[in-house]
Amino acid sequence: MSVSAEAIARREAIDQEDPYRLTKEGIMEPPVGWRHSLKHLGPGLILSASIVGSGELIVTTTLGATVGFALLWMVIFSTFVKVAVQIELARWCISTGQPALTGYNKVGPHIGRLSWINLLWALMALSKVLQMGGVVGGTALALSIMFPLGDNPVAGISLMIWTVIVTLGSIALLYSNKYSRIERGAGILVVIFSFITIGIALGLPFTPYAYSLDDLAGGLSLAIPAGAIGVAIAMFGITGVGADELTFYTYWCIEKGYARYVGPNDGSEAWQRRAKGWISVMYKDAFLSWIIYTFGTIAFFVMGAAVLHPQGVVPQGNEMITSLSRMYTDTLGEWAGTMFLVGAVVVLGSTLWAAVPSWSRMYVNLLAEMGVLNWQDPVARLRWIRIFTIGLPLIWGTAYLFIRSPVLMVQIGGIATGIFLLAVVVAVWHLRRRETDPRLYGGGVFNALLVVSSIAIVLLGVYTGLSALKLV
Repeated sequence: MSVSAEAIARREAIDQEDPYRLTKEGIMEPPVGWRHSLKHLGPGLILSASIVGSGELIVTTTLGATVGFALLWMVIFSTFVKVAVQIELARWCISTGQPALTGYNKVGPHIGRLSWINLLWALMALSKVLQMGGVVGGTALALSIMFPLGDNPVAGISLMIWTVIVTLGSIALLYSNKYSRIERGAGILVVIFSFITIGIALGLPFTPYAYSLDDLAGGLSLAIPAGAIGVAIAMFGITGVGADELTFYTYWCIEKGYARYVGPNDGSEAWQRRAKGWISVMYKDAFLSWIIYTFGTIAFFVMGAAVLHPQGVVPQGNEMITSLSRMYTDTLGEWAGTMFLVGAVVVLGSTLWAAVPSWSRMYVNLLAEMGVLNWQDPVARLRWIRIFTIGLPLIWGTAYLFIRSPVLMVQIGGIATGIFLLAVVVAVWHLRRRETDPRLYGGGVFNALLVVSSIAIVLLGVYTGLSALKLV
């Protein structure tokens, strides 16, 4: 066999295995029931790894410090209500084999080759440079406190060295961009941070900052304290599935194989049966991830409400991690403070683990919609994804070294996410009406939840936009 023939054969093999290419050869019958579906779950683990990170450790803890237990119900509501939009977008993706930004580009009007939604996504992506810089910096800060490389672990050479280590480590570990490695790493990190964060929250009653069942009950009373409407809306926007997670969940559903297993839509009853079966697997995946990130979010909110709020402390900048760490050290001993720092590294590190490959795919998808590359070419797609896998951590790490305020950096990204959620809802309803096979629509209960979810997100987007313009 000649070299050119070998190259052709290798290319054909890549094309055949490409999860973004739907072929009859890739069809697989869906599993039935939870037991048989478990080995096919996984995109939700990557989603959970991303969600329980910067927003929870930094912002949710800050919100708990601001309002106490009063808005505990909002944490649960905000994580639950947005799942319907996530599922509906994934339903379209599984039935068509197309990722989110390809779908967004079908919603007019357009400016050049890009729709207004993808242009808005590009603006959000720029603001997310600050948020992800805060995640890199938060991870480096926790490592610097644990293993200082100088006199001052929260500034100077130690923080700079650890920022470089975190940045280069992310590139080295994620460069291959193999789905199986990303899913496996996310699963390990999710298990670790779930035990640590929930363990920390459950351990608070044994410290001077104990909380009671009455505190928890008061937080579930569906009330909003006077003057806390803005905080409640911010919490709804930041906690749970954000616009970026809603978007990149579609890529992981495809790369897990859901769309490829369904196969091309030939209009047959067999295709409908497979599609419904694999969408049912996705439902289970989304539900499991909701359980994980909801409990993780509650744990961090409880920490802020029980520890920081009674003291009137709302830490800013690098003080967030050091304040919580010292609280555990002072009350339970050095081991508890160390456990918190380990938890901070795992939680923030899990966000990086999920964010680097996810954002790389979204950026490359945007370039494909601009005509820079052919998304259906797996070789070119992987080459570009690896370029962004190198470039994004370097940009994020540099952004942190210049600003060095994780709380502010994450909050800026959260504002942009709240506004972009509005555009995602528009895209979801457009794609549902124009491209999703009506035979695959959810039942009456789900559709009602989708309407409630959409209305809540639209109100959030409008309020966030008006707040950013200082009009409310």
